Amino acid sequence: MKIRNRWLTAPLAAGVAAGLLSGCGSEAGSSSGSGESVVMGMSDDIQAIDPASGYDPGSWLLFNNVFQSLLSFPKGSSTPQPEAAERCSFDKGGSQVFRCLLRSGLKFSNGHALTSKDVKFSFERVLRINDPNGPAPLLSTLGRIDTPDELTVVFHLKVPDATFPSKIASGAGSIVDSETYPAGKLRTDGKAIGSGVYKLDAFGEKQASFSVNSSYKGTAKVKNSGMTMKLFHGRQKELAQALRDGDIDLAYRGLTAKDIADLQASSVADKKGIKVVEGTSAEVQHLVFNMSDPVAGKLAVRKAVAYLVDREALVRDVYKSTATPLYSIVPSGITAHSTSFFDTYGGSPDPAKARQVLRKAGLTGKVKLTLWSTPIRYGPGTDDELKAIAKQLNDSGLFEADVKSVDFKQYEQDIAAGKYGVYVKGWIPDYPDPDNFTSPFFGKGNVLSNHYVNKTVTDEIIPSTSATEDRAATEAEFTRLQDTVANDVPILPLWQGKQYAVAHEGVVGLEWTLDPSTVFRFWEISKA
Repeated sequence: MKIRNRWLTAPLAAGVAAGLLSGCGSEAGSSSGSGESVVMGMSDDIQAIDPASGYDPGSWLLFNNVFQSLLSFPKGSSTPQPEAAERCSFDKGGSQVFRCLLRSGLKFSNGHALTSKDVKFSFERVLRINDPNGPAPLLSTLGRIDTPDELTVVFHLKVPDATFPSKIASGAGSIVDSETYPAGKLRTDGKAIGSGVYKLDAFGEKQASFSVNSSYKGTAKVKNSGMTMKLFHGRQKELAQALRDGDIDLAYRGLTAKDIADLQASSVADKKGIKVVEGTSAEVQHLVFNMSDPVAGKLAVRKAVAYLVDREALVRDVYKSTATPLYSIVPSGITAHSTSFFDTYGGSPDPAKARQVLRKAGLTGKVKLTLWSTPIRYGPGTDDELKAIAKQLNDSGLFEADVKSVDFKQYEQDIAAGKYGVYVKGWIPDYPDPDNFTSPFFGKGNVLSNHYVNKTVTDEIIPSTSATEDRAATEAEFTRLQDTVANDVPILPLWQGKQYAVAHEGVVGLEWTLDPSTVFRFWEISKA
């Protein structure tokens, strides 16, 4: 698993298997499409159209609309329900054998039948190719797959993994046609063949176009006749201008916090009929401490920083209230969310306690600290955010902090080499479960590269919670994990994001695309 930047609530239901079985026999949605075609703009890139490679926000947006998974996250829900499957459940006696029965009559957009053979092929292909930019790490617990008949798929896991249903409901579970995709390498012809709600008609540098897939058989009910995505490749000002000029019907992913705040307050936007739609999000951002660094590796330094950072000021001044302060590693709206950092360090700066913890550790002079940033990857406000944090530290009289920013490629190389003491990381979940906010950060081979090791977390809490099928029953253990992290401070949670889409009047349904599952559902959007 890896840190990504997907520009981004209801609590998880108790009992994953019960939630899955409740979807049995659900009525298939309409595949005919109705209403006008919609034009949207996005500043994120689509890095891949082959599901064995893409592990970025733009690619997963495409996957979620072109490919089917056995399970999916319904609008407003964080419990996976059957999609290409008619039903799925763990076998009795544990969470190590997961069995799915496919809907009958499934077809890919090219007319080929979709059977258990294609499901097996799709998962084994991701693991076989193991593309460095792909989702193979999400499937690391998968052992073997049996297909006793054309409609039955049985997953045998290496270890109990109650989060497996959520993992395969994500973009990592995309099913491809075994007759048209190569088994051992990525597809390179620029085409995508799936059984999802839409067909990818064309994909180029400037735009991607989608039409409704008449062969689709699943739960979605389509409310438009197609979607065109105009791609702005990070050019946020151009995206905002295209919206104002009416060149696009809606903008998603890439408007700056200032753009959104200006549009919310703009009388001109009101006159042009431009509206801002706000949704929930599980996007988070953390300050990361290198535990092997001679300065940041000192617990007293990390605790002093925790006492001094003013999250309220950051989200107000830098992010224009398009985010909310975050006081734990599991965000609000996700099962087992707590406020461990608030409980331990308070909700406002406390220079006296910061001074006390430093002096008790024998640190009497100003602590010299460099905060490392990268300007675009985790949002256009990241550099300004870290400069604001450095000022907060310096204003206490206890630190001499500065900020350095480098391009993302250099940033990742230097973090892996252990060159930075303090740096920023953003995270958007693959699936809305507390496991996805903990195992990637604190498990073995964690993605933060900060050398944090706590055997209580890695050897007890993570294996225990991963094996518990009733996700609500994991709350006590996840709370213990959050309290442990707040005490050790290997990372400092900063903020939890909100999701926004900005659209012209007459565009409706966007509220059903903005939730912690991070699934942008084309089919929910319509235009009068």
